Amino acid sequence: MYAGFMVAAAVAAISVIAPAQQPAGGKPRAAIPRHSLRQPDTLPIAPSIPSANRYQRDKVFLERANELRALQGNDYQIVVGDVMFRKGDMFMFCDSAHFYDNPGALEAYGNVRMEQGDTLFVYADELNYADSTQLAILYADVGKKVRLINRDVTLTTDVFNYDLGIELGYYEVGGVLTDKENRLDSWYGEYSPSSKDALFRENVHLNSLSENDTLDIYTEEMLYNTFTHIAILDTISTIISGDGTIYTSSGVYNTETSQADLYRRSLVVAKNGNTLTGDTLYYDRNTGFGEAFGNIELTDTANKVVLTGDYGYYFEIADSALVTGHALAKEYSSPADTLYLHGDTIRTFLIIEPEKQLNDSVTVPADTTHHLIAAPHVRFYRSDIQGLCDSMTVVQRDSILYMNYHPVVWNESKQIFGNVIQVHFRDSVADWAKLPEFGFMAEWIDEEFYNQLTGKEMFATFENGGIKHLDVSGNVQGIMLPMENDSTYNKIANFESSFLSADFKNQAIDRLKMWPETPGTMTPLYLAKKSLFYLPQFRWLEPLRPVSPEDVFNISPEFLMLMEEPPFGGKRQRGK
Repeated sequence: MYAGFMVAAAVAAISVIAPAQQPAGGKPRAAIPRHSLRQPDTLPIAPSIPSANRYQRDKVFLERANELRALQGNDYQIVVGDVMFRKGDMFMFCDSAHFYDNPGALEAYGNVRMEQGDTLFVYADELNYADSTQLAILYADVGKKVRLINRDVTLTTDVFNYDLGIELGYYEVGGVLTDKENRLDSWYGEYSPSSKDALFRENVHLNSLSENDTLDIYTEEMLYNTFTHIAILDTISTIISGDGTIYTSSGVYNTETSQADLYRRSLVVAKNGNTLTGDTLYYDRNTGFGEAFGNIELTDTANKVVLTGDYGYYFEIADSALVTGHALAKEYSSPADTLYLHGDTIRTFLIIEPEKQLNDSVTVPADTTHHLIAAPHVRFYRSDIQGLCDSMTVVQRDSILYMNYHPVVWNESKQIFGNVIQVHFRDSVADWAKLPEFGFMAEWIDEEFYNQLTGKEMFATFENGGIKHLDVSGNVQGIMLPMENDSTYNKIANFESSFLSADFKNQAIDRLKMWPETPGTMTPLYLAKKSLFYLPQFRWLEPLRPVSPEDVFNISPEFLMLMEEPPFGGKRQRGK
């Protein structure tokens, strides 16, 4: 190592001999030769520091020491007491040191300290430095730690390496870095005081130091900045807090704002159990807001609903969500099957109704209810029921599904349509259905024959998945083909009435009542004219029927044309 200083001292070992003393008895003592009085000089000298340019980044200079010693046969010199070296802007202090001229090396012992400006300090018990690598290796005695302090950053480890060439420190035997926000443990760690960047590998654990935060991040590699408090994750990582858990293999997490940008199909699990995943995610823990892009999937575990699409968001505090772009809701609460529902946009949200004072003695308590709205171009499929409409609303509190604007529902060979269809569910099974404005029911019998029934209002109840009772009121019209005992159809019945009531057994009419007096005809099929086969409002929309979960995305031109038609009866314009 280049010591960078001149030793301006010469040792003169000259002894002055005093006159010989006369021994007792007067006989003179024999003279002692002068060369036998010369002794080797072992007294240390104080080094003299030359007044040269001391700011040379590629050299280490001795700035001060109390003593300098040199032993014959050693390739190093010893400085002791208040020792200070300098390399560029870095100063190194110790109690004593060995330094070598060729090759350049330095060994420091006792109260070792490195300082750069008034912001960077490193404390250790021993330091080894070599010019060839510009690497300082610092050690701590047993039971102690090497400490780096850079403003509000503290790093502790057993062995610390500091590269003075690039101003980068690192450890390979386990260490801890803390700043005002977080504590980070890892087996390997790097820290750059100038950029504030830190790199951690192997068993990395970040823990928030805030009393109000329960953040823990576990990963195998993390890039972290102690100024921004942002963690960059590029391997399988778990982010845990009281607000939920995030699973990611690529992401950026701001521990100061609790906001995350996540990639590679990360997963957010809210504290209520709901989940959000997508190709790209943005998530804010403080607000419980998550936004997803690309192949998103949002799971509502309480209501057993999964929303998928190209884009969506979830707002935990408001318990609301939106999905669009190939939007699909999968409702799996039914033990029999899963319902697949598509709309251009699907929204879910919570409505809070405040407490109401009806009178002095009656108060209606506050209530909350969850809504799901799909619109426009709604199509759904379940193995036992299929349908379509322009918009659909599901009200959780009432357990009612509202289908608006040209709703059509199919069940086996039956079809029902109207202006509005309302369906009440009990345990995810249809309990009753109502068509309050207009209703038309049709059942395919054979070839071109259909049972048909229409009226201003229809109300049906269901049992065990089949129709149990039906009431129709207002302008009741019907066409029926009664089955003969030999299971054939030989005649057709056409009737009109104001009211109709029917009970069903095994999906067939068991009892039928119409009132008041009912005009009607019964015509043998071979004599029936074509005009008797269909009611004026009859439409068989089977080509539009979803036939599979994937078919709910089939928005055909015929479907769009149906949605553009005016409502039956011409009572209102679309959208009004």
